[in-house]
This record gives sequence, C-alpha cells and structure tokens, in this order.
Amino acid sequence: MEKKIYAALNSIGAYVPSKIITNDDLSKIVDTSDEWIQKRTGIKERRFAEAAEATSDLATKAARIALQRAKLNPEQIDMVILATISPDFFCMPSTACVVANNLGIINKPAFDISAACSGFIYLLALAKSLIESKAYKNILIVGAEKLSSIIDMQDRSTCVLFGDGAGAAIISATEDKEAAILDVRVASNGAYQDFLMTPGCGSRNPANARMLEERLQFIKMKGNETFKIAVKTLTNDVIEIMKANNLTKDDIDFFIPHQANSRIISAVGEALEFPSDKVVKTVHKYGNTSAASIPMAINDYYQEGRIKNGSKLLLDAFGGGLTWGSAILTFNGD
Repeated sequence: MEKKIYAALNSIGAYVPSKIITNDDLSKIVDTSDEWIQKRTGIKERRFAEAAEATSDLATKAARIALQRAKLNPEQIDMVILATISPDFFCMPSTACVVANNLGIINKPAFDISAACSGFIYLLALAKSLIESKAYKNILIVGAEKLSSIIDMQDRSTCVLFGDGAGAAIISATEDKEAAILDVRVASNGAYQDFLMTPGCGSRNPANARMLEERLQFIKMKGNETFKIAVKTLTNDVIEIMKANNLTKDDIDFFIPHQANSRIISAVGEALEFPSDKVVKTVHKYGNTSAASIPMAINDYYQEGRIKNGSKLLLDAFGGGLTWGSAILTFNGD
C-alpha cells in the first residue's frame, strides 16, 4: 500500500530593512505623536526599505535564509509562490519569477498571489495541497512587502501603521504525520472590499492624472469598521479550526496572529483565553507588514530560541478582500 504523503514546514527565514522609522520621525511629517500611535496601535517603530530596494530584494534575502536552514539548494526547489500587495511591477512579471531567478531556481513554476494580510495562510493552503498531491516535494513560499511604496504620507490614519519586510518558509513532503501541517482554512468575503484597498493603478482606476491627483495609488482603510470585524472574524476562525481538530489552547505552544494592531491581538488572545506568554507580538517593532508579518514573527521567536523543533503553532490572519484564514502546524526547523 502506497504511503500517505504529508506537507511539513521545514524552515523559516526573514529579512527586515535596516532603516528604522520611529513614531517621532513620523510626527515630523504628519500631525501625530508617539503617544497617539502607541495608544491606538501598540506600534513603536517600523522598517522602511531603501529607495533602490524592491519587494523582490527583501524576498530574496529571506528566501536565502530559509533555503540555508532547510539545507536545500535552489535545484531542489520545485515551485516558488509569493504573496504580496506591493509587487515589483504592475502586473508582470510576477515578483515570484524575479525571486526565483535571483535564487537560481530555473524552469520551475513561480507565481504571485494577492490575499493581503492573509497571504501567508493562503500560501500554506496552496503548498499543503500541492505537496499532498505528490506533484511537488519542496515548495518555497514567501510573504514580502514594501508597503512604504504604497502608503500615503499625507494620511496619518494609515501611514503610521505599515512597514516593510519579508518572511519565507520551505514546505516539504514527509511521511511523518506528527511533523505535518495539521490543517489550514482560508476564506473571503468581497462584500467588504472597500474596507481595505488600493483603488488606483488597476483597470478600475487606470494610471492617469486624475488617479494621481486623488492619490488613489495608496492604501485606503476604514479603520473602525475593519477593527470590529477583524476581532470577531479572527476569534471565530480560531474557535472553528481548534474544534474541528479536537484541540484546546493547552495543545498549542504559540498563537501567532497577523501583526496588525496590538489592540486586535490582545482582544483576540483574551477572547480565546490564551495566556499572554503564548501570544506572539512583534507589531511594536515592525508595524503591519501584511503578508510578511506571520513568517517574520515565527522567525523572531525561532531566533530567540522560543520556537523549537516540535513546537505546535496556531496561525491566524485577516486582511483586505476581505480575506482571512488560520492554520495549525508543527515547526520542524533545526
């Protein structure tokens, strides 16, 4: 009888630009303050890439680390999938193709997906399915963003929230069920598409003088509405995936939600009754890095020695679309 193949997360890597932008730095540009930003978001600082750095550059650096930690060479990667809302180009080539070329992954499929802040969960869902189909053995997934290129530095309600960075992981085939990604669930509801969006540069509002004048190329957000639906959706999503897999919070080593806002993270953690030491928070130093936030957070805790081989992780994300998703997996890095 043919053995069942599972998908496992075998390594993590991340890259953050060196340039730190503090709240005080932003207060010199827009009408805001360190106290105002921290009280509402929990963010103290974020990283901005240099002008010459593109999303693919951040992604490539994160991917190299993930490859090295997985002890794989580029020839062993069967596919590259990248999640971003700030690609190098609108709309081709895909940033994944650029990254694959940078890494020397040639003649293999590479493509982007757009699921905003839920991007990494969507990547896990795709990679898990493709690995379990036995068509591929090693898939490189990357969440990467240069959000500083699409935030409006005249809009204090959004420009203080976002940062740049990249996180990558290798998803590989295994026969070990205990090492596998246990479950991934993703969903969407386009009825709320205007809660979080970049209205310009697409076919709806093509690049022209009017689009630029109305600053439609930048992120627009309905903050209060998004906050309310995010807390409810994230909480329900976790309850459902835990119940479906007969798990309790005691079975989870770390709860890693999307790092959007400290108040959302705390509200969801408290609603689920997770002890604070199990709830991962990195938003204070990176801000919201969209598709990169969850792998960056995993990487931080891995490098600090808190996430270890065998750690059981619960991931949860919510983003523009609206999109959301959750995952339960075992970390298999060395």
